Amino acid sequence: MDVVAGGIEAEATQVFKNLAAIASAAGGTLNDAVKINISMTDLTHFAAVNAVMASFFNEPYPARACVQVAALPKGVQIEIEAILCI
Repeated sequence: MDVVAGGIEAEATQVFKNLAAIASAAGGTLNDAVKINISMTDLTHFAAVNAVMASFFNEPYPARACVQVAALPKGVQIEIEAILCI
């Protein structure tokens, strides 16, 4: 429940690790994702987040939406939700 230090790449990496653990507990992987919703406080970090995301998924990538929000809980820069079809 602690926020990782190291900027947007570190935060995005931790979020995808968390999502991978949840997918695994449900009997799947992130490659079972059919839709990813990303909320970020600064869309100028989109390319960095995109690079991190690509390291966690195989092609074809799931559908994705990315929006900028004013703020997120605990002052994080990114929040991601995934819909999996297992």
